Amino acid sequence: MDELKGAIAGTLALGHDSVKIINQKALRESVIDKLAWTVAFSASEEARSVASWIIRLLAKVSGNGPSSINGVYLARGRGEINNSFTVPAINIRAMAYDFARAVFRAVKRHEAGAVICEIARSEMGYTKQPPQEYTSSILAGAIKESYPWPVFIQGDHFQVNAKNYAADPAKEMDGLKKLISQSIDAGFFNIDLDTSTLVDLNKGDLDAQQSLNYKVCAELTSYIREKQGNAEVSVGGEIGEVGAKNSTIEDLDAFMNGYRKSLKGGIGGISKISVQTGTTHGGVVLPDGTMAKVKVDFETLKKLSEAARSKYGMGGAVQHGASTLPVEMFDQFPKIGTCEIHLATEFQNMIFEHPKFPADLKTEVYAYLTKECANERKAGESDSQFFYKTRKKAVGAFKTQMWSLPDGVREEMMKSIEQKVELLISKLNTRGTGPLIKPHVKMTDVQLPEPKAGGVSVVEKFEGAD
Repeated sequence: MDELKGAIAGTLALGHDSVKIINQKALRESVIDKLAWTVAFSASEEARSVASWIIRLLAKVSGNGPSSINGVYLARGRGEINNSFTVPAINIRAMAYDFARAVFRAVKRHEAGAVICEIARSEMGYTKQPPQEYTSSILAGAIKESYPWPVFIQGDHFQVNAKNYAADPAKEMDGLKKLISQSIDAGFFNIDLDTSTLVDLNKGDLDAQQSLNYKVCAELTSYIREKQGNAEVSVGGEIGEVGAKNSTIEDLDAFMNGYRKSLKGGIGGISKISVQTGTTHGGVVLPDGTMAKVKVDFETLKKLSEAARSKYGMGGAVQHGASTLPVEMFDQFPKIGTCEIHLATEFQNMIFEHPKFPADLKTEVYAYLTKECANERKAGESDSQFFYKTRKKAVGAFKTQMWSLPDGVREEMMKSIEQKVELLISKLNTRGTGPLIKPHVKMTDVQLPEPKAGGVSVVEKFEGAD
C-alpha cells in the first residue's frame, strides 16, 4: 500500500468517489503500468482492490469506461443502424494489458469503436483472470493509449454445465449467478449466456428440445436485470452448442417463443443470438499440426440474422469459433448481416508461435503441459495436436513470465496482434463505427464504492498523496 501511495503521488489526487489527473504525462508513461501490474500480481488484496478502484475512476474521467453495446444492437434491430458491419469480440487470454493496448491502438487509428474485449467463464479459470482483474487490464490499456471511445467488456460463454445441472440444478445456478454478480460489479456490461448445453435433441419436438435452454436463459436474464443497476446490460442467448448440429430458423422460433413467455414481464430480453453454422472452438488441428478446412454455412447464418432482426428486434446472429477460419472468409460476415463474431484461439496461437517467443520458455510450457494435462491426451494424438489443444491451460501458470518478457519482445509480439486486428477491422467493415454507434451508447455512470484499507478510507490513508 505504501508503494501504491508513492506511485500515484504527484500524478493523481483521490477523492472519495473521484480522481483528478495532475500529471497526464506521468500517468501514461509509468503510473498506469504500475496500477495494472498491481491488480494482476500484488500479494496484497488491499492493494489490488485499491488499484482496481483507481483504474475504474480514471476510465470514467477519461471517457473510456466500461459500457453496454445493447443500444447499438437494438438500433440495428429497429433498422436505425445499417447491418453492413460485424462487431469483433476478441477473447484476450494472455498478456492482457499489452494485448489490450494493441487492440486499442488499431481501433483508435481507424475509429472502429464497435469492438468488444471478452473473456469466457472457463478462460477466467485457466488464465487466472477474475472479473475485477480482467476489467482493470483492459481499461488500463485504454487509458495508456488515450482511447477515445467507451469500452465494451463482455463475459463470453457464461455457460451452464449440463452434467452439473442435472446433478444439482440449484448449485449450478448459484455458481453462475455469483459469477454474474461479480462480473457486473467489475464492469462487465455485456454478458453472453450459454444455456444451449441444456438443449436435448433426443426429444421429439423443437419446443421440448429447447425448453430447458430458454427457461434457464430467461431466469438468468431476469437475474442480470435485477443486478445491473442503471446499466442496461447487453445479454446474448444461444440456441445451438458450437460444434454440434447446425441451427435452423425453426430452432430460433422455438427458443424465442418459449423465452419470451418465460421472461418476467416488462424487462428487456436478449439483443443477439449465438448459433451454430459448422465451426468448432479453436478449429480442428490435424496430426501434422495443420488446420482442417471448415465449411461455414453462410446461408443459414444470413437467414438467422435476418430473422433475429425482423421477427425479434435483435441485432442479429453471432458467429462463434471463427478465429482460425481462412482470412478470405471474414469479409463474408458483414455482407450477410452477422451481428458479432468471436475470435480467440488464433490470437493465442500468434503469441505462442511468434518467432520472438523465447524458446526456453516454450520448452518449459510444454514440459508443464506434458505433466499437468497428461490425462487430456487421447490415444494416437500427436504432440502437435496435444500441445495445440492444451497450451491455453499454461496461460495462467506462466502469466508472470509472459507479462515480464523484455520490452522489445513484447513490442514485436503485440505489433503482430495490432496488425491482425487492423486486418479484421477492414474485413469486418468496422472502420468508422465509433462515431456511428456513439449516439446509441451511454457510458454507464456507476457509483464505485470506495474500498477500505486497514479498516479506514483509502483517501484518508493516502492523504497527502497528491
